[in-house]
Amino acid sequence: MKSTLKIVIAIVAIAIIIGAVAAYVYTQPSQATIDITGAGATFPQPFLNATIVSYSSIKPNVQINYQGVGSGTGINSLINKHADFAASDAPLNSNQTTYLPNTLHIPETIGAVTLAYNLPGVSSGLQLTGDVIAKIYLGTITNWNDPAIAALNPTLTMPDHAITTVHRSDSSGTTNIFTKYLVAESSDWSTQVGAGTSVQWKGTNAVGAKGNSLVASTVTTSQYAIGYVELAYALANHMTVASVKNPAGNYIAPSLASTITAVQSVATGLPSGAQSWASVSLLNAPDAQAYPIVSFTYIIINKDLSVVSSGTGMDLDRANALVQYIWYVVHDGQSLAANLGYAALPANVVAIDETSIRSVTFNGQALTVG
Repeated sequence: MKSTLKIVIAIVAIAIIIGAVAAYVYTQPSQATIDITGAGATFPQPFLNATIVSYSSIKPNVQINYQGVGSGTGINSLINKHADFAASDAPLNSNQTTYLPNTLHIPETIGAVTLAYNLPGVSSGLQLTGDVIAKIYLGTITNWNDPAIAALNPTLTMPDHAITTVHRSDSSGTTNIFTKYLVAESSDWSTQVGAGTSVQWKGTNAVGAKGNSLVASTVTTSQYAIGYVELAYALANHMTVASVKNPAGNYIAPSLASTITAVQSVATGLPSGAQSWASVSLLNAPDAQAYPIVSFTYIIINKDLSVVSSGTGMDLDRANALVQYIWYVVHDGQSLAANLGYAALPANVVAIDETSIRSVTFNGQALTVG
């Protein structure tokens, strides 16, 4: 009888404890939601989206809204205090730095720009040089069976059909990478068009599309078209892409492996996050197996995040949440890169990023990272 009474008392005591704990948990306020807004490049958007989804499982109260609107629009959003951070494949130029004088470039991943094509009768194997690509986009080469293309592809039967070139209609870091490559490959392109996030496109059969995703879909749905898209979009859309001749004379297909090879051979002697990255280039890496059109892409933030507080409502909690998310991107988030066709950051770049992130403040107050 006594043992039964003891069991009953114990059960009652446990029930009281459980009830008290449940009541305590129930009455505690839930952790406040922190909203962070970013805008910019579509080049890294698949990677950034993946990190956002992954990070939300770790910090469910931090909601990150990233809009892929193009590098130029993203930078303007940061200038106008409509975004907490920007993403751009093109480092800030001197004019943009005038409006954003105290910013940091934080490389977050590395990708390749592919030449994707939709060519009936040619399901694979197209080879191109930088000079021929430039002539196609200049409108000097207008037909797929042009002798210059045929000479590069002796085993293929090129169709007698006009070429449709697809380009970015918005201010684009992908365009900046692509046109910088063409400047290096073609004196005609250099003098007639040049490089930048927006350029004056040539040719009579040129079509503009906004963002990497729309360029990809335009090429996919337009026979005899060619367009430049980031590798992740080419992979996601199962696009056929050209092999491009590199400085060693080899025709290299864009891939994760050939992107990593390019990075390993040139990603040295880099500036700090607070310095200009305008002269940094991963194009035309010297390794014989490197794909020639490869680039960093960057998160750009104000070194003191209170600068955007009047426009975005940034406060100390949001500032801490933002730098912690960026810390995650350049560390654990790198494990998500390869499956999407991006190259993970080398250790020396991560070290630069760590110093940059640790230097960010809010109204002069140090933030919590790591």
